[in-house]
Amino acid sequence: MKPSDKVLAALNGQVGMEFAASLNYDAIAAHFASEGLPRLSAFFFQQASEERGHAHRFLKFILDTGGRVEIPEIPKPPHHFQFAKDAVKLALEGEHLVTEAIHQLMDLATREKDYSTANFLQWFIAEQVEEVATMDQLLKVVERAGESGLLLVEDFVAKGGSAMGRPARGGEAQ
Repeated sequence: MKPSDKVLAALNGQVGMEFAASLNYDAIAAHFASEGLPRLSAFFFQQASEERGHAHRFLKFILDTGGRVEIPEIPKPPHHFQFAKDAVKLALEGEHLVTEAIHQLMDLATREKDYSTANFLQWFIAEQVEEVATMDQLLKVVERAGESGLLLVEDFVAKGGSAMGRPARGGEAQ
């Protein structure tokens, strides 16, 4: 069953948020690469790939339910950060925004009695718990290490530091 126009608009908005998150992660990864921090760079490039996968899941759902995809304008991501913690803080704030948007989507789907969309969103609700936990943990480690200890953060990332070592939840559309 095709979602209502309100739900479709919100789903398309979420596509934009997921692509924006992906671009932010690409920008963060590029920043860390420029700073000579290859593990942090690789971690954030992987996060960018996961976010693109999330956007594609939303695209596929919209199409599978008979909706039309309308990708909104994506804001330009920041490209330089004075401190590593600023980059990771941006990532964490972005995960909080995405989480709130998905919760609002769930509220809307429930109000509209759109059980297919509500069921689809369950995966994202669980995924966001992990995404927020990962970024929160990384921010704590970066803050604890400080700018002079970023090589320790590189080692932490390389060893898969607890939440960061989780297997990908399948960014690919299924």
